[in-house]
Amino acid sequence: MDNNNYNNPNSYNNYTNNTDNANNTNNTNATNPYYSKEYNSPNFNPYMQQSQTPPVQKKKKSGFGTTLAKTVAVAVVFGLVASAVFTGVSYTANKVLGISASASSDTSKSDTGKKANEYDQSGSISQTSTGEAKELTDVSSLVDAVMPSIVSITNTATVNYQSFWGRSESYEQESAGSGFIIDQDDKYMYIATNNHVVSGSESLKVQFCDEKVVEAEVQGTVPSNDLAVIKVALEDIESDTLSSIKVATVGDSDALLVGEASIAIGNALGYGQSVTTGVISALGRTITTQDETTGATITNNNLIQTDAAINPGNSGGALLNSKGEVIGINSVKYASTEVEGIGYAIAINDAMPILESLIENGEYVNTQAAYLGIQGGDVSTDMTAFNIPAGVYISSVMSGSGADKAGLLEGDIITRFEGTQISSMAELQSLLQGYKAGDEVTITVARQAGQGYQETDVKVTLSSKSDLEEAGSANDNSDVEDSHNGNSEQEKSGKKDKR
Repeated sequence: MDNNNYNNPNSYNNYTNNTDNANNTNNTNATNPYYSKEYNSPNFNPYMQQSQTPPVQKKKKSGFGTTLAKTVAVAVVFGLVASAVFTGVSYTANKVLGISASASSDTSKSDTGKKANEYDQSGSISQTSTGEAKELTDVSSLVDAVMPSIVSITNTATVNYQSFWGRSESYEQESAGSGFIIDQDDKYMYIATNNHVVSGSESLKVQFCDEKVVEAEVQGTVPSNDLAVIKVALEDIESDTLSSIKVATVGDSDALLVGEASIAIGNALGYGQSVTTGVISALGRTITTQDETTGATITNNNLIQTDAAINPGNSGGALLNSKGEVIGINSVKYASTEVEGIGYAIAINDAMPILESLIENGEYVNTQAAYLGIQGGDVSTDMTAFNIPAGVYISSVMSGSGADKAGLLEGDIITRFEGTQISSMAELQSLLQGYKAGDEVTITVARQAGQGYQETDVKVTLSSKSDLEEAGSANDNSDVEDSHNGNSEQEKSGKKDKR
């Protein structure tokens, strides 16, 4: 050991100075912002990467749970809103349509005293039972009760045409339609349908609800009203079929209200029976069509309009009310092709007298046919060139007739009938077919006033055939039109028309 430091008087001073210098250095570094312990360490290696502890980051909470909660909340709110809207709409519809969510079927005895499903051994077919479909979302029970009275009709006719080489050719053509059982007697069962369904038929086949098919024949037709009755011999119908079919129950079309429920059943497109539902859209609609065979203009002024779909093949089928009663005979002939949701049916109250007459007599004799009591003819185009109005020129007025009592005169020209413009006697006769004797109508007549004509409206009470015959006898003029199915003897003989 070196003892010089202990003996050297300056040793202490050196130690003291060294200590002071160290302290001074520490104090200086403590206040030096650029001082780093690592960099000033004797072990510091500037070329070696220093290990650093990364900063601890806070873990973010996952967003899946939050998103799931939001989705569930939105779904619950949407479900509540949708449920409230559905309930409100259903409630409003029930109130507006006057319907409730039930469908019942009345299985009480029919007017004949037989139960709806009973077939007695005497051969009588029972009537369909009636119920009440309060809500048209489910009419299955009502349809089950009515379907046994509905039939499909297949018409086979021969179509003639001229070939490319000028030769006459022909082929058989089948068409489909519908009908419903309306009556029966000891020998036949009678089915109501449209005239155009059976027109030109060479053979007719009827298919019942059990899909059994039998031959049928035409009992009678009225083309001007597009109505027909066909019949099937009871002996041609199997006993099982007789026990399953029924006679349709007829309702009251005069009691219909716009907006009440309606159901159409028919052999749509020939695919078999189908059911469509809707409401009564309007009553007393007037539609004018042209007969495909004769070309004559036919007017029906009391049609039922419904939005229940009536497609080709539905013609002749039944339009029902909510009780399952027949209130109309569907006719695609009157269907509108310009817009959707408009179909028409012949009011059953108008059809029944004609159908009953066809069943009883094979033809329709209208004892309530309406007449004005005039003789006249068409105003020709040559006459209109001289500013004479188009219409029906009155050549004479029968004394005591409705026209006479209303003040119509010889030389007057009828230009409108109940607001419908007319230009021929045929059109006037067609319009009159929709009315019965005793009805009051408004006609517009043009009467000569100076150098021109002045129109005026006149109310006329229509006369019956018997009224005109009595008036004709008193005036030695019995030349009164004999009206069967709208065909006049005057038209056949070339005489002037009387109306």
